[in-house]
Amino acid sequence: MLAGLAGNACAATWHVQPGGSIQAAIAQAAAGDTIHVARGHYAENLRIDKPLTLIGQGRPTIDGRGKGDTLRVAAEDVSIEGFIVADSGADLGEQNAGIYIQPGSHRARVARCDFSYTLFGLWIEKAKDVLIEDNLITGKRDLDSSQRGNGIQLYNTTGARILRNNISFVRDAIYVDVSHDAIFRGNRMHHSRYGTHYMNSYRNLWEDNDTYYNRGGLALMEVRDQIVRNNRAWGNSDHGIMLRTIQDAVVENNIVAGNARGFFIYDAEYNTLRGNLVVDNQVGVHLWAGSTRNVVEKNDFISNREQVKYVASKDEPWGVKEGNHWSNYVGWDRNGDGHGDVPYEANDMVDRLSWRHPMVKLLLASPAIQTLRLIAQQFPLLRAPSIVDPKPRMRPEHSDWRNWLGKHYR
Repeated sequence: MLAGLAGNACAATWHVQPGGSIQAAIAQAAAGDTIHVARGHYAENLRIDKPLTLIGQGRPTIDGRGKGDTLRVAAEDVSIEGFIVADSGADLGEQNAGIYIQPGSHRARVARCDFSYTLFGLWIEKAKDVLIEDNLITGKRDLDSSQRGNGIQLYNTTGARILRNNISFVRDAIYVDVSHDAIFRGNRMHHSRYGTHYMNSYRNLWEDNDTYYNRGGLALMEVRDQIVRNNRAWGNSDHGIMLRTIQDAVVENNIVAGNARGFFIYDAEYNTLRGNLVVDNQVGVHLWAGSTRNVVEKNDFISNREQVKYVASKDEPWGVKEGNHWSNYVGWDRNGDGHGDVPYEANDMVDRLSWRHPMVKLLLASPAIQTLRLIAQQFPLLRAPSIVDPKPRMRPEHSDWRNWLGKHYR
């Protein structure tokens, strides 16, 4: 059943009841109208080709019946809110999606929808200023990871706002390619390959997101001018945050806990890493491939099995101005200024010995171990190039670091 109700001179409101057709209402409505859909099950593949507002009342289900896109947006200024979007097709080549926002569909808004058993949750291409907020997206979890689509796919977009979405059991929760000037805030990304897979995109803000129980957490590759702050990446089976071929980014106040590798930093230059808590990872930071000229200050490296895995031919200075905290530092602070009097060297001979033979840690404060460390410093043949912190901080910045112990992949 379909009923229309005149509104003001510029727009009308339409109502669709169970047994009626949403697509028929779209066809009859004029640009700028609103369509209210009552709670029910609507088995149809929809196409919106004019500016409309589509509102679900009581969370009606739009069922794509396992073919194509459940809903395709082909117009500017379309708003969709309050639906269960279910059962798209499963053709990766056709990019089947719960909602496909096609090129030119600027200012689309999708809010408070549940995506159930869709290949891609949302595919967004060549559209400006889209707003995707407060959605729950679950992929085709019975498929192998490589055969699933991504939760939210952004390609060649500008000005997107991706806010407070909960995404799981997809290939990559949020996949971003050639998309600039966007905000990603308050999202939860879990039980997928990557929480975020992100390439060739500039001037974006990543803030207050959680990535957990994925293979990789946040992966930023071939990008620049990013702000990555106040995120939490924990319990991922590989890396927490990957910074690969990245320049001019600020990575600050993130918590990276319980991952195989906390930070994986590859070919990264001219970035600032400040105020991050890197705790209880197998490797705190894996750093290599010319990752130099970065500012690394006031970070806490606590209880990582190996604080830094460093592959290079010369020392790399960190903490030159303010220092970082290292939980395995055994130096002293005679003048009480809060900084150690001797530099910290990540993975010197004593560190490598203690990781290989954990019982050595019982002797770290003994004269014998201190003598061994001093001997290694005097004989360059006994040391490898290292991260060197000239003024390590004696106390951590994060007083709550113990709350992040044991957050491992499961």
